[in-house]
Amino acid sequence: MTGVQTCALPISCRDAETLQLPPELALFPQRELNRDLYLWLIALAAAHDALDSDADWLAGNQRATLMALERYPGLQPRYRRLVAATLAARIAPAQLPPDEAVQETQLRQALHEPGSVLIWPAAARPLQPVPLWLYPAPARAAVKSPPHSRHSPASSANPAQPDRQRRRADRVDLPERKSSFLAPFRAESLLSWAEFIRVNRPTDDDPNPDAAQAANDMETLSVTRDGDQTASRVRFDLDLPSASADDLPVGPGVPLPEWDYRQRALLPNFCTVQERLARRAPPCELPAALRRDAQRLRRQFEILRPGHGWRRAQPEGEELDLDAWVRHAADCVGSGHSCERGLYRQRARQERDFACLLLADLSLSTDAWVNNKGRVIDVIRDSLFLFAEALAATGDRFGLYGFSSCKRQQVRVQRIKTFGERYTATVRGRINAIKPGYYTRMGAAVRYAAGLLNQQSAARRLLLLLTDGKPNDLDHYEGRYGIEDTRMALMEARRDGLHPFCVTIDQDAGDYLPYLFGNKGFVLIRHPEELPRQLLRLYTQLTLTQ
Repeated sequence: MTGVQTCALPISCRDAETLQLPPELALFPQRELNRDLYLWLIALAAAHDALDSDADWLAGNQRATLMALERYPGLQPRYRRLVAATLAARIAPAQLPPDEAVQETQLRQALHEPGSVLIWPAAARPLQPVPLWLYPAPARAAVKSPPHSRHSPASSANPAQPDRQRRRADRVDLPERKSSFLAPFRAESLLSWAEFIRVNRPTDDDPNPDAAQAANDMETLSVTRDGDQTASRVRFDLDLPSASADDLPVGPGVPLPEWDYRQRALLPNFCTVQERLARRAPPCELPAALRRDAQRLRRQFEILRPGHGWRRAQPEGEELDLDAWVRHAADCVGSGHSCERGLYRQRARQERDFACLLLADLSLSTDAWVNNKGRVIDVIRDSLFLFAEALAATGDRFGLYGFSSCKRQQVRVQRIKTFGERYTATVRGRINAIKPGYYTRMGAAVRYAAGLLNQQSAARRLLLLLTDGKPNDLDHYEGRYGIEDTRMALMEARRDGLHPFCVTIDQDAGDYLPYLFGNKGFVLIRHPEELPRQLLRLYTQLTLTQ
């Protein structure tokens, strides 16, 4: 791309991850045209995803335009109207210098007949912005932000809300500091202040809480790379336990695929899931603090236990089925004969044909504290205890597993209780032994859990996911990549007849869980300490309504 002007009009940018559209568009006098422009840019971005990312800006936009018009024929009339309105607002070639006139003429031809312009003529000045095309995302922002006062309403807003203010930025070299103990003083610097704040963008382990306010006080942000490696990844590698101290592996690792949304392909055998058993998990009794709640829940859930009932219209049984006899007699009177049918009642046990697998997120984030009352992992442990106590009372088949990950070759699934095991002191010992793990490669864990649940022959099978955050891992498994892979894993589970449902304590879950589970496929627990009680209530609703 040569000489493209990007500051006169609001333009749209895209990169491999995001599409950046202007917050508002008033390019055309007609409101309908501005709305059509938004729709067109979204369709164009979808077409760009299927093209080679290394394509030239001019050729790439033309090819994407052709593909968008071919995919969505209904956009053709709107595109023509947008082209006419755009060209009417541009400076005519006759009013431009010769070199710019040739460039403008070629652009108009490319808009009217996409794909017809292969050579981009050079000009002394950059081309006027083309609002119908997408630009590469700029490497640095150069948009002046409006004045922002320290006491303005924006600065007093909720600090948990994301900061969307645009600021002027300038890339500079890191200043040399020959000695950290020497602080040269200059009188003229009294009214100025500057400080470099380290931002470890891949990990962001220890963000400075005052960085946002400092950014608001600066007219220009100076950005640099210091070339130093962050220590968090090194610390994580050092924390990996040795084979003698690690949990016991159960069988060989299981290779599983992973969905790459960029390639639109399922990468075969991309991840390795290793099921593990806690090495030190002595059998134990239910913690004393939970015994009263467990006793109450067992009494409540025993209502769901299948009991003995009467099967009607049986060929043999303990008692006559009076309703069957009445129907038989009526048929004989009305037609003179009646087909032979069961006339007895038989007492038999009624079974609940239901299976549930609870998959708990045991990532490192569960080591965080909840309202200074305890850690998230403690809340999850109590939930597993009470969940197992209640389901043991119902007689439902259930399995308990946890998961965490450290890159794609170490997706660790913690076996707590299999479907074939009884709930005993051994299982309680495994629940008591759970601890925070590493990261959250959710797609692989969901695929593995779905495979276990698929082995159950129950008529209804529930995959219950308990988590405190979104999918993420060290090797680029974050952001949209992790979200898309998890969504594909959940779609695969639904195609197999499973019913995935998510229970989360992540307060930002509304940003991504509707995309993964649907609007009715998850629930947010706003007070994590209520998780054990809410989890059992949800299970009751799910088993009665599915």
